[in-house]
Amino acid sequence: MAVSGDGERRRGMMRAVGRELTRVAGRALGRRGLGEAQLVAEWRAVVGDQLASETLPMKLSFPQGGRRNGVLKLRVTSAAALSVQHREPQILERINGFLGYGAVARLALVQGPLPNRNQAASRPKRPLSPAEAAALSERVSQVSDPGLKSALERLGTAILADRHR
Repeated sequence: MAVSGDGERRRGMMRAVGRELTRVAGRALGRRGLGEAQLVAEWRAVVGDQLASETLPMKLSFPQGGRRNGVLKLRVTSAAALSVQHREPQILERINGFLGYGAVARLALVQGPLPNRNQAASRPKRPLSPAEAAALSERVSQVSDPGLKSALERLGTAILADRHR
């Protein structure tokens, strides 16, 4: 019988991804919380296409000892800064609605160019070694849902390919 990292005994049953996500993604997310990572990943869905093309969330800071009333540092193109400042209440409402609580109380705008998103997406990844590919395949072999299995394989491949750069 296997014992998980938190001392809980596993009896061949699947565990919810949410229970393991913090442990698995902890190194990748660093000091950022899971909600912030989701906010960055879903930024376009949260604020809309036009605003997402002019802004990029950089950092979410909270007052010491809390996870509410934070300040979201937002990089914004110079041309859109005034419009973003004017729409701050609506943007905050959308962000907090997405996160599910009053996480962000205000925006701190940082004017400047946004990174070229196409350049980051086109960066070539190193191929996985046969041992890495086999280990990844073994880890997801018991997932019965084909869509979830495929998504986990893509995520694992991306993490492993970036790990030894």
